[in-house]
Amino acid sequence: MAIKIFIDQGHNPSNPNAGAEANGVREQDITYDIGVRLAALLRADPEFDVRLSRNSPDEQLGTSNATSLQARVYAANTWGADYFISLHCNASTNTAASGSEAYVYSETTPAYQLGARILEGLHDMTGLANRGVFVRPGLYVLRATSMPSVLVEMGYLTNLNDVYLMTNDPQSFARGIYRGIRLYFGFTS
Repeated sequence: MAIKIFIDQGHNPSNPNAGAEANGVREQDITYDIGVRLAALLRADPEFDVRLSRNSPDEQLGTSNATSLQARVYAANTWGADYFISLHCNASTNTAASGSEAYVYSETTPAYQLGARILEGLHDMTGLANRGVFVRPGLYVLRATSMPSVLVEMGYLTNLNDVYLMTNDPQSFARGIYRGIRLYFGFTS
């Protein structure tokens, strides 16, 4: 039976729950694009079944921040996903901040190792620094899902190199996350 992966493309195309913006780029556009690319890779792999939180670039989830997050979690929980991966872009007042990081509910969940493998895959495919996996039990998409969940900050919108890579080579981010998922499950080919 295929492993069910729910890919949440973080944020909405407009408020409520729109993402960060920097250097003329919107987080929600990056997460949508990379999520669609990642889903295509997973769909082509017989080991996986996949669903997306946003199925078109203009799809709005919820009428507030809270209901947007609830809609994503509800879709994953009712589908019976085995794993939940939420895609995001980081931002910082320090424009030198660069790299990828992951957040999980607890260090003792399978999500911690999944996050670590995803970061390895991202580093291998993009060359961006692996900033590590961090425990953030207060994040709604990590605590309200009924399956292991990872929130991935793929790179910094506020860093010119990171944002250049995310906008000009989104396929490397999708391949990196896909590679990390396969590493986690021990699939070598």
